Amino acid sequence: MKLNQSLMSQLESLLFIAGDEGLSFASLLKFTEHSADEVKFHLDAMMENYKQDEARGIELVILASNYQFVTKRKNAEVIQRMVDTTHSTSLSQAAMEVLAIVAYNQPITRVEIDEIRGVKSDSAVQTLVSRVLIKEVGRAEGTGRAILYGTTPEFMQVFGLQNLSDLPPLPESNELEDETDLFLSKFQEQFDLNSTEKG
Repeated sequence: MKLNQSLMSQLESLLFIAGDEGLSFASLLKFTEHSADEVKFHLDAMMENYKQDEARGIELVILASNYQFVTKRKNAEVIQRMVDTTHSTSLSQAAMEVLAIVAYNQPITRVEIDEIRGVKSDSAVQTLVSRVLIKEVGRAEGTGRAILYGTTPEFMQVFGLQNLSDLPPLPESNELEDETDLFLSKFQEQFDLNSTEKG
């Protein structure tokens, strides 16, 4: 079978957007509207290409029956250096929003986080996972078995909490946006304060 560059491009885009949850073979079939043989052939080709290309920092794998991109193990050391560096810096506004959403709504999927924020949260979720503030706590029921996220013991330590009931109260839904921003600012301040004390 001859490679279809357009299909390869579509698959790559879909898998990139799917992020750490990946996509099932059935989903890829549905979205690309190609035959099972065609999609399987191109996924196999992509997996081999990413694996063999030394210039690539990622590869395509199958985890929990889903296709997804992961970083190559050979780059673990340089990735760890980045993670160590980010641990000493403040969280971005997006990361703080996601952290607050997870803290108050756990367990929660990335798609549900996206729906609450109204934007994609892949990067923020990865940042929080890398800083061990949130982690995978299970899988949702239904098609795709999406990853469920929750906070970690490290999160509790950073914020000086004994249990989740110690979290500051959420703003009321009818309060103004600047009050929500004030809440997130206090959340960030608490993170910075406790990070400094424990650093």
